[in-house]
Amino acid sequence: MTTEFNRIITLLRKERGITQKQAAADLGVSQALLSHYEKGIRECGLDFVVRVAEYYDVSCDYLLGRSPDRNGLTLRVEDIPNPDSARDSIYRGSTLPTMNKKLISNSLNILYDKLGASQNSDLISEVSGYLSVAVYKMFRLLYSSNAKNASSLFSVSNGRWSGYSSAAMDTAEANVAAILAGEEVGSSAPMKDTSCFAMTSQSLEQDYRLYSGSLMMLIKNSEKRIDKQK
Repeated sequence: MTTEFNRIITLLRKERGITQKQAAADLGVSQALLSHYEKGIRECGLDFVVRVAEYYDVSCDYLLGRSPDRNGLTLRVEDIPNPDSARDSIYRGSTLPTMNKKLISNSLNILYDKLGASQNSDLISEVSGYLSVAVYKMFRLLYSSNAKNASSLFSVSNGRWSGYSSAAMDTAEANVAAILAGEEVGSSAPMKDTSCFAMTSQSLEQDYRLYSGSLMMLIKNSEKRIDKQK
């Protein structure tokens, strides 16, 4: 049985606010046995997996960690909502989150267009990995600030996640620098020509009329924050 199973059944129970004793009774097993399942001490049979899936109204693939979607769906590119077409909203009565989200989202449009021009899959993967872990870190900090939230949402332990995620970001950044320097990283051919990244403030404005202003503002705001570290 996958090690994800014990984490996920614990998460589902805690998110529903059910005691282990109640869940065990509903699932037709002893509390001691359910405890062993949740701790990963013992493995259950497939019939129990099906019972748990029906009990929590999720798919078996989700329980086994084969899909991050509760219904077991495999997310395709066309299934992902496009933020550019999403309706703008003022979050919690404040324009600040909306403004910052637009600055970041618009700047990412330029970043990924430039990455696409490189046609280097390893470069795209490493930049995406860096950004994904950055979002993960901030989300986990917010999530973990409320003691009522179940820590079993995450598979990396509380003691390791912060340091490990920072290390993952440092590794991704180093790999990006190596790729741009012409070193071989991963399966893509070494990048010997970075002319696709030639740009000026004028060319950015011409090529990305809708987004260049956001990028310039993001650069300015970021450098103000960076200068505070002096």
